[in-house]
Amino acid sequence: MKYGIIIRYEFDISWLRLSREQRSEKEQVFQKEIVGPFVDKMSVRHFDAEAFATDYSDFLFVETDDIKTYYFFIEKLRDSEFIAQGWVRIRDISIGLQDGYKEYENDQS
Repeated sequence: MKYGIIIRYEFDISWLRLSREQRSEKEQVFQKEIVGPFVDKMSVRHFDAEAFATDYSDFLFVETDDIKTYYFFIEKLRDSEFIAQGWVRIRDISIGLQDGYKEYENDQS
């Protein structure tokens, strides 16, 4: 079953105080060290939302068939400087199953 996960988060003012060059370097670290180990089992897409929302500035859309991979990704994120430095605060996580009802119906047959 494919899981769809939305992770809503907010960048702190301390992140915005970094230069755009510094933020770009940190984004490369995020892609390589945090997302990188999981790319064979999970996709992660970033969306900028600050023009459309007030309680978060960005969100990630994660897709995976392996919930353990997602969990390990979150642990790696929590151990990262993004959280430790206070640059990012996770505001909300939503998770769902793609066509979960179909899986249920197939299982009940």
